[in-house]
Amino acid sequence: MIETARSPKESQTTITELMIPSYANFGGKIHGGILLSLMDKVAYACATKHSGMYCVTVSVDTVDFLQPVEVGDLVSLMASVNYVGNSSMIIGIKVIAENVKQREVKHTNTSYFTMVAKGEDDRPVKVPPLKLETGEDIRRFAEAIKRKELTSTYQTKMNREKSHFQLEKDLELLKGHRCEIDL
Repeated sequence: MIETARSPKESQTTITELMIPSYANFGGKIHGGILLSLMDKVAYACATKHSGMYCVTVSVDTVDFLQPVEVGDLVSLMASVNYVGNSSMIIGIKVIAENVKQREVKHTNTSYFTMVAKGEDDRPVKVPPLKLETGEDIRRFAEAIKRKELTSTYQTKMNREKSHFQLEKDLELLKGHRCEIDL
């Protein structure tokens, strides 16, 4: 079977939802968990459109909460496939909130979800390659590669340090920070 590459624009997905009072905390701001749930939903829709398969979330690479979302805002979550591996896809998500009364639009969140396509046997399956058609497509793909490399380097370093734990060294690191040690 010949794999046909698909462009990011073929699977770009936008979900828009009205922020209602039941989504808010006591301060009238929308709970971060509501926004995370919506981001997961749009990431799933985008990944499924690209792969044509059932997809699962395997990781979320930072969620930046840039500005609060208010009750009454129309929130649009825009998702695009930025990178594909064998069975994985990195979905870039941008969230904007619109106060329609005041005609104000603000960028509130950015995040990257890694999704994996699954077959009928619940095992990962190969996804179509990504057809890069614009400079923006190339930039996003390259940034995803760099982000993956940084994450891998970070995880390797943290695992190495965890396996070589030295109490004295860590106690020295804690000096000047807001903690009390009670051994």
